[in-house]
Amino acid sequence: MSVKLHIKKGDMVQVMAGDSKGQQGKVLEVLVDKNRAIVEGVNMVSKHTKPNAKNPQGGIVKKESPIHISNLLPLDPKGGKPTRVGRRENDKGKLVRYAKKSGEEIK
Repeated sequence: MSVKLHIKKGDMVQVMAGDSKGQQGKVLEVLVDKNRAIVEGVNMVSKHTKPNAKNPQGGIVKKESPIHISNLLPLDPKGGKPTRVGRRENDKGKLVRYAKKSGEEIK
């Protein structure tokens, strides 16, 4: 059984808990099976890499690490503040996500 998540790839989100608390960024990828998401510029880790074709020098590379989706809230399309998400049918009978704060539909 798959669980519906409150965030999707491309959403602007804010981190509500953890070391990156308060940071905002765009969701690059959602790992559904692990309930985690990779957010641009958030939860950065240092990865030691061997020299390869892409990085002939090798060394330490900073990259985003997955963060649990329970620590993320989408930003309201109207006010730009974090908001909870609800679901309702639009006029075409399709289920859409909306911001609980403003009632605005989340694209």
